[in-house]
Amino acid sequence: VFALIVFACLVGEGYSSLPTDPQLFCIFNRNEDACRYGIGIGVLAFLACIFFFMVDIYFPQISNTTDRKYLVLADLGFSGLWTFLWFIGFCFLTNQWAWTRAEDVLVGADSARAAITFSFFSIFSW
Repeated sequence: VFALIVFACLVGEGYSSLPTDPQLFCIFNRNEDACRYGIGIGVLAFLACIFFFMVDIYFPQISNTTDRKYLVLADLGFSGLWTFLWFIGFCFLTNQWAWTRAEDVLVGADSARAAITFSFFSIFSW
């Protein structure tokens, strides 16, 4: 759920434009990489959650213990990696938001703060 919120906030209002220039830019200090990173880890985290949920559903039907062991280790390793990536994302988005000029953000400040907040919550949920 947290990954969907981060993704939706960045896709919905993470890009803005000035009235004089129709070119869209990322509201995080005009750094396109900040928006791409948040969207990327949000989408991949959501897809991974669906995958591991399906694995959990079919887990009792897997009789081979080595396959079960590898699935559990994959889940554990992926969760550890994604915890680290969410921490990097939280730090990156927070840093870019701190350097953002107030006149660049006409719309989307609340979405940017929500993306940062739910990136932080995602660290503990993973």
